[in-house]
Amino acid sequence: MVKIISRRSLGVQPVYDIGVARDHNFVLESGLVASNCFNKSHSTAYGYVTFQTAYLKANYPVEYMAALLTANSGDQEKVQKYLSTCLTMGIEVEPPDINRSEVDFTPLQKSILFGLSAVRNVGTGAIENILQARSQDGPFKSLGDLCSRVDPRTVNRRALEALIQCGAMDCLEPNRRQLMADLDLVLDWAQSRAKDRAIGQGSLFDMFAEAGGGDLGGFEEAPKAPAVDDFPKQEKLKLEKELLGFYVSDHPLKSVREAAKVLAPISLSDLGDQHENVTLSAVVMLANVKPVMTKKGDRMAILTIEDLTGQTEAVVFPRTFERIGHLISPDARLMVWGKVDKRDDRTQLIVEDAEPIDEVQLVMVELEPQIASDITYQHQLRTVLLKHRGEEDKCKVPVVAIISNQQRREMVRLGAQFRVQDYQSVVTALNDAGFRARSTALTATS
Repeated sequence: MVKIISRRSLGVQPVYDIGVARDHNFVLESGLVASNCFNKSHSTAYGYVTFQTAYLKANYPVEYMAALLTANSGDQEKVQKYLSTCLTMGIEVEPPDINRSEVDFTPLQKSILFGLSAVRNVGTGAIENILQARSQDGPFKSLGDLCSRVDPRTVNRRALEALIQCGAMDCLEPNRRQLMADLDLVLDWAQSRAKDRAIGQGSLFDMFAEAGGGDLGGFEEAPKAPAVDDFPKQEKLKLEKELLGFYVSDHPLKSVREAAKVLAPISLSDLGDQHENVTLSAVVMLANVKPVMTKKGDRMAILTIEDLTGQTEAVVFPRTFERIGHLISPDARLMVWGKVDKRDDRTQLIVEDAEPIDEVQLVMVELEPQIASDITYQHQLRTVLLKHRGEEDKCKVPVVAIISNQQRREMVRLGAQFRVQDYQSVVTALNDAGFRARSTALTATS
């Protein structure tokens, strides 16, 4: 062994990474071996960073997830996955708030607040102007107060509409449709008031405000449109999705989240890890539907489906479309069955069947722990289910065992081979055999 005392460039040379089985030793021109030239320092650094991030996630979960969301804010797929992680961790992610939000995701005590930079159609200049006005004179008290304190050339009508429709102004007025109706009137009023100030013709309220050392008065006289009902919940969520890229205040599938874990344990974000030619089930919403006509004149569709963890592409071929085409429409909430298809570095789901989640039925079997672990009862349950299963290609109703005692209650989905066709006859057969069974809708289990 020798000690290296100098070095010179030899141009481009083949090197080796830490994945080799033995030490990284280099042979010198003299034939001697320079040991430990590669000291694996970057593997130590990776290990240290891994320890740090694990510590932060365990001890400061809200701050950690807020930083992670901010760092990946430009990657919609990753943000969707991290939002789902927050939901699993019990961390609420709140919509933007005109009086609390900063530029990026903000950690609060037990929740994370969306940043104003996440709102589409609201530029950097508008955000800076809003934050400056809020910093100088405090929180905004109404739409009129906001419009009178910001620069209308920077915070224009389009930006204000986006802030209203994504929920950022719910703290001023929870009725978003009312704010939209008021907006034109308030903008005209604010512009007129700004012109009056420019020529020194302020109102009595302005005089009172200036006497008090501020410029907050007068917003109470801002005009209001006639009262209107708020947007329906689904429309509010749709507008949120358009402006933020995600459902934040709620999600159309959140109400069936717990049941979906049992019936469709594979989330769309993990679809690429699944094997091909294996039938999977998923509880999804159709984010986009593209009708397609084949050369033969048959109808099919290319879909964008999503769940709480992400989105993926799905295809409904003509033979399947003939059966379920009437269910294929934007925003439809479905339970789908299909197989993963991987080609050209792209993963998609080939949909083979679908059913509206409001119509999905389950067979629930109540079992005590000692019965669930008894081989005799297991064999009896298996025999009843297989005997009354029905036709192979029509078995879509899953069977779920509820194993409970005084301390714990757990739901376990039985394998795909135990799906049944006529759930009512199966429930009757199970009860006749001494089991406690019932049928229920998917939406009733959440």
